[in-house]
Amino acid sequence: MTKHRNSYFLSILFLMAFTNAGANVKLPVLFQNNMVLQRDKPCNIWGTADNNEAVTISFNNATYNATAINGKWKITLPAQTAGGPYQIIIKGKNTIELNNVLFGDVWICGGQSNMQFSVKEANPKPDTSTFNNNQIRLFTVGIGTDFVPQDTIKGGTWKVANAKDVNGFTAVGFFFGSYLQQHLNIPIGLISDNLGATAIEEWMSNEAVHQFPQFYNFYNTYLAPHKSMQQMNDDFEKMKSSWNKKYYLKDDPGLTQQWYKPETDVSNWKTMNQPSHWEDNELKDYDGSVWFRKSYDSFPKDFFGNANINLGQVDDYHICWVNGVKVGEAYGNMNMTAFKIPDSIIKPKNNIVAVRVFDAGGKGGMYNMFWSPYWAGKWRYKKGVKIDASKFKRPLVSNAYIFGTPAILYNANIAPLTQLSIKGFIWYQGEANTGRAEEYKQLLPAMITDWRKHFGQGDLPFLIVQLPNLGKEPEQPENSEWAELREAQASTLALPNTGLAVTIDIGETDNLHPHNKLAVGNRLAMTALNMVYDIDSIEVSARYKSMQVVHDSIIITFDNNIVCKNKYGYIHGFAIAGSDSVFHWARAYVKNDNTVVVYNRHISSPVAVRYLWSSQPDEVDLYNKKGLPVAPFRTDDFKLMTAYKKFNYTE
Repeated sequence: MTKHRNSYFLSILFLMAFTNAGANVKLPVLFQNNMVLQRDKPCNIWGTADNNEAVTISFNNATYNATAINGKWKITLPAQTAGGPYQIIIKGKNTIELNNVLFGDVWICGGQSNMQFSVKEANPKPDTSTFNNNQIRLFTVGIGTDFVPQDTIKGGTWKVANAKDVNGFTAVGFFFGSYLQQHLNIPIGLISDNLGATAIEEWMSNEAVHQFPQFYNFYNTYLAPHKSMQQMNDDFEKMKSSWNKKYYLKDDPGLTQQWYKPETDVSNWKTMNQPSHWEDNELKDYDGSVWFRKSYDSFPKDFFGNANINLGQVDDYHICWVNGVKVGEAYGNMNMTAFKIPDSIIKPKNNIVAVRVFDAGGKGGMYNMFWSPYWAGKWRYKKGVKIDASKFKRPLVSNAYIFGTPAILYNANIAPLTQLSIKGFIWYQGEANTGRAEEYKQLLPAMITDWRKHFGQGDLPFLIVQLPNLGKEPEQPENSEWAELREAQASTLALPNTGLAVTIDIGETDNLHPHNKLAVGNRLAMTALNMVYDIDSIEVSARYKSMQVVHDSIIITFDNNIVCKNKYGYIHGFAIAGSDSVFHWARAYVKNDNTVVVYNRHISSPVAVRYLWSSQPDEVDLYNKKGLPVAPFRTDDFKLMTAYKKFNYTE
């Protein structure tokens, strides 16, 4: 009897375990307490569950149903007016409650470091008591990377705006949202989805970059296979052992003679500065392995207090030893790698670091130690095994640089949001693309169009921060990559429902990250109130409309009323060119509400005008009556500095 009872209970436990093994209903990271859902639009809520599992959502005294197909489900709530808080209950085999949910306007705050720049760093800022606002909700996306679109973001938490949490949030985003909330009196949800030092192509989808030939090599190698980074790594691990034997580790004297051992005689080894590519030194057209060695008395510590070695980017593969002990290996010339060094192998002095660097074609070496200058300097080196790169089998490995690889940030951080109903986007990016400003004129509109397509909500508003002033004003008018990037940003106004916040007067001469993000956020919000919310009393910056040559002057007409803030009526920043296409500083004055006369007494037959066409103008004098600066412009179509400069990828 006891035996049968035990068997019965074991069977029950097994059945319980089997039942619990089924997948509970799960929501993407984005769906949490305190979130804001978009008002006045149907709103999708989606997630995963067991195949064919029934899922219900209870909301506002109504129930909505779905069935999971292939493990995925989606329910669309009908459009709601602004308000709340609400509770949303999702049920399957388990129950999830979303509490304190508001309906309002949701804006995604994208870009690079000037969008990432936090409220606590901003100056000036309003009274911090204004940061405590239950009607503003903040979400910072945990940044990830991938080669294929992901279903959910890496992490993040919805927070009710308060003085503590606002301080770490995007300053431009928060000041933008705060301005809107105060003027519209509706809930505002802000999703901070940005990363410093990133180029626009990283935020473009696979399909978007595939439109441009300069991305073909990269696309065909890493995006066309439609494999995630994890899939690539898993596939590589399956063939790694045979590949090592046949190709990577074959016939290397450094391995057979164990050059990684501390006692190795290196007296006849040469020296080479690292970081660098060895083709730029003594090893011209050399493919294969090169061994590097260097002695250190101590090692830097990581965030957790562990000794580590970080050689930045290594082309193409490398293995690292410390005091004869292998501490790590890595594959891929774009990956940034760091290896932890066990305390047990570290000596008080004279620790020997040995690195086997292997190049399978193109350039080779430890070429980027940007994050760890500690490792830079002279290294001893010796050639290992030379290969014929044309006969070497290069495996497909996950290979990406978070500050330069196309599509990887879109896939992990924007794609997971595309089912979400939103109001629009604000965008502060371009600094990383100034060297390719002419290309940016194509990439930014392509990205905007593509994002709108993937979100599937029509021409969603897209508001851009035009780059501010930076650097030193030139003695004579000259070409400027910074000015060309501003023009590329302005050209996107040809797309419907796009807006531009001009910031040419609130930058800082020697600071890539100017502190006055309050004005930036406010100007974006003013643009939104004018363009998105149709509040006509709020104006945007006046823009160039047309020009007319009259004798020795050019008359510029703007699309808005303008005023000169210089008390003498003198306007800085205008340059004028004659038939030789050489620009000279010009005199200028306001003729009436929307025209300026520009001239130079040495130029009798002018042909073109430029205004604020430099990285850093001396002064800004022209504004509209709302205190917004007139946007920089040029009337010519002369060839630019960045013409034909495009993204380039080589293995």
